[in-house]
Formats: sequence, C-alpha cells, structure tokens
Amino acid sequence: MSSSTPIGPAPSTPAMRRKAGIASFVGTTVEWYDFYIYGTAAALVLGPLFFPNASPAAGVLASFATFWVGFLARPIGGIVFGHLGDRLGRKTALVATLLLMGVSTLTIGLLPTYGTIGVFAPILLVAARLVQGLAVGGEWGGAVLIASEHASKNRRILYGAFAQQGSPAGQMLATGSFALVALLPEESFLSWGWRVPFLVSAALVVVGLFIRLRIEESPELARLRSAGRTARYPVAELFRERTGMVVVAVGACALVAAAAYFKNTFALSWAVNELGFDRRTFLNVVLISSTVQFLTQPLGAFMATWWNPRKVVTVLLLCELPLFPLMFWMISTRDFGLAALGMALATLPHTMYYAMMAGMLAEAFPARMRYTAISFAYALAGTVFGGTAPILGKAMLSATGSIVPVVVYSLVIVLITLFSARFVLARGPVPDETAPLVPAADTPVEPTR
Repeated sequence: MSSSTPIGPAPSTPAMRRKAGIASFVGTTVEWYDFYIYGTAAALVLGPLFFPNASPAAGVLASFATFWVGFLARPIGGIVFGHLGDRLGRKTALVATLLLMGVSTLTIGLLPTYGTIGVFAPILLVAARLVQGLAVGGEWGGAVLIASEHASKNRRILYGAFAQQGSPAGQMLATGSFALVALLPEESFLSWGWRVPFLVSAALVVVGLFIRLRIEESPELARLRSAGRTARYPVAELFRERTGMVVVAVGACALVAAAAYFKNTFALSWAVNELGFDRRTFLNVVLISSTVQFLTQPLGAFMATWWNPRKVVTVLLLCELPLFPLMFWMISTRDFGLAALGMALATLPHTMYYAMMAGMLAEAFPARMRYTAISFAYALAGTVFGGTAPILGKAMLSATGSIVPVVVYSLVIVLITLFSARFVLARGPVPDETAPLVPAADTPVEPTR
C-alpha cells in the first residue's frame, strides 16, 4: 500500500451525499412533526382534556408547562445521544432517536384523559413528553452531521440545510393534520379527533427508519474510529476544551429556538383565545407561514455558501428587528390576510439564518466531540429560549393585558443571536482532525496510541 493512501474509509461519493441528505431531511421531518403536533395540541386541546379543573387561562398555562417539560429533557438527550453518536456512530444514534420519538408520540395519542383516570392522565402525559424531549435532543445534531460530514468542506453549510428543512416540513404536516381534524364537530374533535395526528406518526416513523437504515456512516467519524481517535468521554472533553464556545453556540441558537414557538404555539393560543380567531382560520395562517419557510429557507444556506456568511447573518437578523413587532401588530388586527402576511414576512429572516446555522455550528467544534457539542448547545437553547417562549408570552400577556412585553422580549432574543452568531463566524472553522490521517507522500505513518 502506498504511503499516501488514506487511512480508513474513503470520502463520500455524490450518491452517498445525496442519500445522506435525503435521509437527514426525511428523518428530521418525522421527528419535528411529532414534536410540533404536541405544541399545536397544547395550544388547542390539552388544557381542557388534561387540566379540566383549571380556569381556561390556567389550563393553557398548564398545557404549555407540559410542553416545556420536553425542552427540559432535551439537553440530557443531547448528551446521551451525543455520546452515542461520537463514540459508536451518527447512524446508530439517529435510528435510536427516531424509534424513541415514535413510541412516545404514539403513547400520547393513546393516553386516557383526566375524565377517565384522573390525576394519572397529566402524569403520564408529562412522562411521554419527557421521552419526546430526550429523543429530539439527540436527533438534530446527528441529522445535521450525517449530511454535512458527507459533504465537501466548502459545501457543509449547504448540506447541513437538508436537516433544517425537516423543521418546516414537520410543521406543515403537523399543522395540516390538525387543520383537517379541526373540521370535525367540536365533540368529535375533543373525544378522538385530536388523537389522529399522534397516531399517524407510527406510519411516518416506519418510513423514516427504512430510509435511515440504508445510509452509510459519516466518513469523517469512520476515519476517526478507524484510527482510534474518537473521544472516550465527549462531554468531558467538550467542557474542558470548549466551554466558552458552547455558551456562544447556545446564544447563536436562541432565536431559532424561540421564534417557532412564539409564532406557532403562543401566537396560535393568543389569536384563538384572546383575539377571537376561529381555530381553523389561524391554523391556516400557521400553515401558510410554514409553507413560506419551506420554500425560502434554503436561500440562507445558498447565500452563506457563495457570499460572506458573517455579512449574511448580520443583514438577515437586522431585518428581523422590525418584522417581529410588525407580525404581532398585523395579527392583532384580527384580519386573516394581514395576519398571514405578517407571519410570512417575520418568518423569512430567521428561517434563512436557520438554514445556515447547522453547518456553521458543525464547523465550530472538532469532529470527535461535534455531535455532543451541537446537540447540547441546540437543546439547551431550546430549554432556555424555546420551551419558555409560550409560557413567558402567556404570562406577560395575562399580567399586563398587552402584547408589548412579548414583542420586547422577542427583540432581545434577536440581538442575543446576532452577536453570538457573528462571534462564531469570526472564529472560523476548527482544523480538520482527520487531515493527519491522510499522510503526505513518503511520510511514515505513526502508530496510533
């Protein structure tokens, strides 16, 4: 064998890259569908079914609290599945998270309500939601890496966007499924109709598993494993070497963690319960917003690939500053057209940023701890900024009777993300740990210790 022959598996072929991208997209679509249907149900139906003794406002707050429980579990899922993904393989972790998410979502769809088993109903609901949180905490990082690590170095942001497309696709499926069952009479919707979107998840999980089981392992991780250079304890190495970057990465994820739940969970509850929108009408507003996101989101990854990513981030997030307040004002007009337009406009900047964020964060951490790093950072941002968005929004609205505090809080999150993302991009990509595994000609290969 020539001394210039690479150690370990060869780089990905175009066919492998396409397969990894498709698998990343399909799997994250299923996982986010499962996660988003819970948020929609929390806004519309879980309060009266699982917390019937509370007032309507308190019932919504209680259902939003169970919604947040899933976010509390996400950092743990990021560490557990990050360890699995950094040690044993991205593919192994991704199959496990998809199975776990499918089982927990199906369980929610089959749960008896408070009227049947009393206080055990909300307890079981919280338990199932915790499992959902564990699964999605480990899902996102693996999906990003299975796509981006198959790509060439100058295309990682672009391929990382495959995983990001799963979010709007999952939101579209979740909102569409609830829009359909919302056509049922009120009694049927409350008795069994709300369960249908959860039960449909079982079929989607089977499709996702079939596709994920056919992908190849990330070549970058495979080369590290072949050379015995994987991290023994990825989370320990992460916090020993990269604590500061983890904190900044959490900030870089803050807006995308919060924005979806401000729009699709809090705004849905606000519009239906406070402004008098018909449930089906505002579900269509959310569906339009998700469709706009799905169609325009990849533009952010393309722009970051061809232009200066730091400038792209700055322009996109500065545009969000006027558009978030505009969205809330247009919803408050109670006009369907204005509400849909406001939601769609506010969607554009942060979702285009979301498309490039995955590859941006993947390049900020070494491969041996990368799954753990980006999973934990994204999950912690979800816990701190995402899961709290509907709860804080509802609490501020109830306390003041005004949407202004919610708007101000959302703008603070935009600024946190702007400064954090610029810092990440200013540091640039970390050196490629697998580069030394491809020795120069006539250079002896040292034995692995």
